[in-house]
Amino acid sequence: MIYYLIGINLLSFLLMGIDKKNAINHQSRIPEITLLTISFLGGSIGTLLGMILFHHKTKKLKFIILVPLFIIMTLVLLLK
Repeated sequence: MIYYLIGINLLSFLLMGIDKKNAINHQSRIPEITLLTISFLGGSIGTLLGMILFHHKTKKLKFIILVPLFIIMTLVLLLK
């Protein structure tokens, strides 16, 4: 389980960085539903770090609400 969480959080962090770079360069973007789905599947910490470090999606209400909620959900599942 720990390897899964490390991997999915690295993936979500990298995708946030790639999407930010693509946004700056006016290139093809990663759909928000993809970013949120990966966050929901356990990559929420990587997504949050990507939001903070890349200053990406920080004004999108659904990211502001859902990513912390997904972190809480992941922690609850891990502590069971």
